[in-house]
Amino acid sequence: MSYRDVASRQVLIWACTAVGARTPVAMAPLALVFLVRERPGGYSLGAVLAAAYVIGEIVGAPVLGMRLRPERARVHLAVGLAFGALGFAGPGVSPGAHPVVLGVFAFVAGAAPAASTGGLRTLLTELVPEHAAAQALSVESILSAGVWAVSPAAVAGLALGAAPRVPLLLAAALMASSVAGLWLLPAAWGTGDTGGEDRAGASLPRVLTGAWPVYVTGAASLTLLGLAELVLPALLEQRGVGVGWSGPLLTGMAVGGGLGAFLYGLRGWPGRLRTRSVVLMAGTSVCVMCAALIPHAAGIAPALLVGGALQSGAMLTRNLSLREALPPGALAAGYSVMYAAAGAGYAATGSLAGALLQVVAPSTAILAGVGLTLALTGIGWWGEARRAAARSAPGADTAVGLALADSRTAAAAAEGAAVRGRSDSEGRL
Repeated sequence: MSYRDVASRQVLIWACTAVGARTPVAMAPLALVFLVRERPGGYSLGAVLAAAYVIGEIVGAPVLGMRLRPERARVHLAVGLAFGALGFAGPGVSPGAHPVVLGVFAFVAGAAPAASTGGLRTLLTELVPEHAAAQALSVESILSAGVWAVSPAAVAGLALGAAPRVPLLLAAALMASSVAGLWLLPAAWGTGDTGGEDRAGASLPRVLTGAWPVYVTGAASLTLLGLAELVLPALLEQRGVGVGWSGPLLTGMAVGGGLGAFLYGLRGWPGRLRTRSVVLMAGTSVCVMCAALIPHAAGIAPALLVGGALQSGAMLTRNLSLREALPPGALAAGYSVMYAAAGAGYAATGSLAGALLQVVAPSTAILAGVGLTLALTGIGWWGEARRAAARSAPGADTAVGLALADSRTAAAAAEGAAVRGRSDSEGRL
């Protein structure tokens, strides 16, 4: 296995479009904090605005994702990204607006483009052969790791070196550029399957609900990331290490994530996806536990680096598991629901850590978060194993198997027809 099948001009255009759509997401929370930090109670207001943004993501991803139809994907994504750009531009243009107004802009910036993650991920896997799906998702993870590694430093540098509004204006411009990028990509995918129902007649919400174990373990994988990001400054202070090291350490974790995604896509790996996921999540948990217990930054750094690599692999297994669990027409909605579940897991971890830090040491708070992560991982694994056992029971999987086979065959045929007769920009490349 190699990355040759994903090395194409269309994938390069997709990558540029994805950077424009996702960099603002990585910039948003810190940019909102910097925007209002000089006001009275600025840090508290910034936290509220960041929370409004995250709530917008959590609400918007499943609601808009379930309305995303493959045959009109480009228009749907473009409208969401355009409104998202306006949501970012509002606070940048009027930084002194009333906090309620800023909160509304933050919510819109989070909610409007929330379905773009699932839509762009689905589109990426349509641009490559079926057997290269793992490599394509690895490329996406590498790209995301790079975005998350660079964005915090870029926000801090622009806010302090230029003006607090500049990061948000840049985010708006980047998201607007991603709208233009969509017109260089296919307008739709899998037009033979609307995703409203599977071939067995189940509604989309029912189909998506059936994949709940994947969402649970997907949320678990993000809880560890949230734990490391939110508690690390307090942990360093507990260890007598300068809190300024939190930035480089988190950048190292993001770099580890990109490296892990690259290595995952280099070859096939043994075992079922759910088993791989449990192993990777257990390894990530051990790394985060080591980071909590090691007294020196020299030991915390490699623990976070390896933990980031394992966490990205775990997230890749979740995306691949979702491809197995859902028919093609429901994948974009499924990815959006998992995005919301991951955001909810991140928020829950932040709330738990914040509450625990009032009564226990940062290292203890991290260990409690690791326990929550392992519990969620166990629940997800149990749900996937139970679902697989039910489908493998005599006669139980016949209808489901035929439904998935029918939907994938129809989607492949539709994709082939679209490629042969495409009249959009891809035909001109």
